[in-house]
Amino acid sequence: MAKISYPYPCPFFRGINEQNACSSHTICYFQSDSSMMAWQTIFQRPSHERNRHRIHLVGIGGTGLAPIARVLLQMGFRVSGSDREANERTDALQRMGARTFVGHAARHLLDDTPPHRPDLVLISSAVPEENPEVQQARMWDIPVIKRKEILGPLTAGRDVIAVAGTHGKTTTTGLIIHLLTRAGRKPGYIVGSELPGLGFSDAGDEPLFVIEADEYDHMFLGLTPWHLIITNLDWDHPDLFPTHEHYLDAFRQLLARTRTDGKIIYYRDDPLLRTWERDGLLTEGLSYGSYLGAYARAEDIDMSPSGTRYRLVTPSGSYPVHLTLAGLHNVLNSMAALLAVTQAGLSWQEAIPHLTSYRGAARRFEFKGEAAGVIVIDDYAHHPTEVQSTLLAARAAYPHREIWAVYQPHTYSRTRTFLHRFNGIFNPADHVIITGIYAAREPVDPSITPELVAAASHHERALAISELDAVIDHLARSLRPNSLVIILSAGTATRIGPALLKRLRGQPTPLSS
Repeated sequence: MAKISYPYPCPFFRGINEQNACSSHTICYFQSDSSMMAWQTIFQRPSHERNRHRIHLVGIGGTGLAPIARVLLQMGFRVSGSDREANERTDALQRMGARTFVGHAARHLLDDTPPHRPDLVLISSAVPEENPEVQQARMWDIPVIKRKEILGPLTAGRDVIAVAGTHGKTTTTGLIIHLLTRAGRKPGYIVGSELPGLGFSDAGDEPLFVIEADEYDHMFLGLTPWHLIITNLDWDHPDLFPTHEHYLDAFRQLLARTRTDGKIIYYRDDPLLRTWERDGLLTEGLSYGSYLGAYARAEDIDMSPSGTRYRLVTPSGSYPVHLTLAGLHNVLNSMAALLAVTQAGLSWQEAIPHLTSYRGAARRFEFKGEAAGVIVIDDYAHHPTEVQSTLLAARAAYPHREIWAVYQPHTYSRTRTFLHRFNGIFNPADHVIITGIYAAREPVDPSITPELVAAASHHERALAISELDAVIDHLARSLRPNSLVIILSAGTATRIGPALLKRLRGQPTPLSS
């Protein structure tokens, strides 16, 4: 980075849209051909000066950017943003003072209050370069960045606990936040799903910052974790990581970014993580799992409709644990969370009792209601491994109910790449419905169909029903008292649960409205 001697027009001190000469510095590390360092400096401002700066978020209503927007508002920045449609998250941000727009237009970047243009434009991974707000920002030389770039400045000077891994990130992150806040701590946090009473995010009031470290678009490589949790190393997002090795390489890079005074907390039963352990990549690690060599082990696991109980065995002692969450995967998530909070200063005796009051995050085995003797559960599972774990948890929690699994495949690339892994994953369910593929950010691939997924599952009662309205009709005709319906979707099929409950209660179900 070139050193530039003053006097030189300096954009640092009153917003990057105003060029002010600075005579108090003799050397500046500002890149004259880049505004990157300029936008980073606004995060170093005292809180009472941050309201001079505005950050505009394109895709502000999504689960990736809405939590960041809330933290920015709490830090004192002015926030504006746009999305294709309004939702609960944009409504909440408006109540906090954000200015939000429905739809995308270049004029959304302008504001009546100086500086009239934003200092920074933050976009979600789904926003294309052709977006009119992105194009206008480029014309005005306003920095356009993604989550990866903002996380470093956003968490600078904080002790970051990052939760990474293919599966279990949201629940593990939620558990850590819950345990800390119940113990009286006030960490900052960002999590991928809403937590009861806590929401998606908070700027916090202490150095600790807990974050769900998403690997998509290499987001987590913007972090410098103090403690890093790796829940497992499967393979996901084949649209971005074409091979498992590409995927693993991103995690190796994250390991290299972890602070030397912190710990790597990892699931030792995972064969790849054991390999990394043998190769010396996890030397500052604390492991958990069922193997005798693990630092923390779960024994005497007992699952029931009321939750899960197990005995946690550690070098410091053995502790009884009671979870309200179902499934072996949540035993593992709770172990990772307990290791993290004890490294952050809580004792085992202080942390463990608070597990019983954790009710889960939205769309993570979420109880939606019961009608006509039918229970409806909504879950975010969309990867084959997650689907199988969730259905096994449902069978353990409700051993005598007739289980209907409604699965919405998520993206054509994931469905195509993992098609062979659908064999047998629905076996814990009595009936299976495969809906149309949720494309998300991808173009339609007519060769990937719900019929293909149903056939690949080799489940004798698997049906392909593309339209969500037709799924509800079929369920309403077929369900009996003592049935359990579990929606497995990271997309639009989450609407089935509330609509089905209305139908079962004899109310109209305008699903398509």
